[in-house]
Amino acid sequence: MQKASWPAQLDRDDFVSPEAPWLVAVFSSSTCRSCAGVREKALAMECAEVAVEDIDVGDRKDLHERYAIEAVPMLLVADAEGIVRVSFVGSPSAADLWAAVAELREPGSVPEGCDHHGSTPEL
Repeated sequence: MQKASWPAQLDRDDFVSPEAPWLVAVFSSSTCRSCAGVREKALAMECAEVAVEDIDVGDRKDLHERYAIEAVPMLLVADAEGIVRVSFVGSPSAADLWAAVAELREPGSVPEGCDHHGSTPEL
């Protein structure tokens, strides 16, 4: 079985609010049972500093192909330059997702022992 991979770089102009400091991109499918829960958790994080976009394969197959997304749900957190800082394949807990984004936005804000379970690509 091949391990799912994720892109290390996104073109922020491909997504909503490219001017926002952070992007949470949820690659999903309408036929995926767990995608709706991931979408819901991500949308709860949307604010002026964090843009959130659901990219359903049925609506945006071009982006799934461009970024070689082969597994859903896949959630990517990218910075203002589009560098993917954290990724989750599958359904992260709300706590893990919030902790990952909080730590990115303000390093040191997550207490020791509260590490998230997301993956960070090799930069």
